[in-house]
Amino acid sequence: MEPLNIIVAVTGASGSIYARLLLEELRRFRLMGQIEQVEVVFSDKAKEVWEHEISSFQNGLPFAVHENDDFTVPFASGSSLYDVMIVCPCSMGAMGRIANGLSDTLITRAADVILKERRRLILALRETPIHLIHINNMQILAQAGAIIAPASPSFYSHPQSVEELAMTVVDRLLQLAGLRKETYRWGKS
Repeated sequence: MEPLNIIVAVTGASGSIYARLLLEELRRFRLMGQIEQVEVVFSDKAKEVWEHEISSFQNGLPFAVHENDDFTVPFASGSSLYDVMIVCPCSMGAMGRIANGLSDTLITRAADVILKERRRLILALRETPIHLIHINNMQILAQAGAIIAPASPSFYSHPQSVEELAMTVVDRLLQLAGLRKETYRWGKS
């Protein structure tokens, strides 16, 4: 399997732990050779939420972070070769802008590029409850080829900490991206 090129977008929904764990796992996959490069972009609200939920925004991020208004980065164009984009966590506002083709930020432009090039867009939605507009936006995106992956943790593996619980979501996102990782499987001990 060719190493993947991945874009990670972090929006302003609560759930920065998912993004942090995802970036840590992607760093490990890059060291193992399953990933060639990872590009990261945060919305302004995501930076605020990250600082509120985790810590200082710039401490310990394993990849360079692009500004959300920088349209000069390679993944803003369909001519670049990025395989997967994961939006984690994905706010309903970001999902709505992506669903309606509003390419006014780097996050929404990159998602638009991924969809138009028929590549893998994974949205880790992190909001509840949802209403009909959210559902309609999910339908639009699913019909366009996006993978809707709500950040709903599983309890099968009997997680013992918040991080272990959050990893059940991150592991699923990694699998959806096409990365192989030994993890809990239902029905296997």
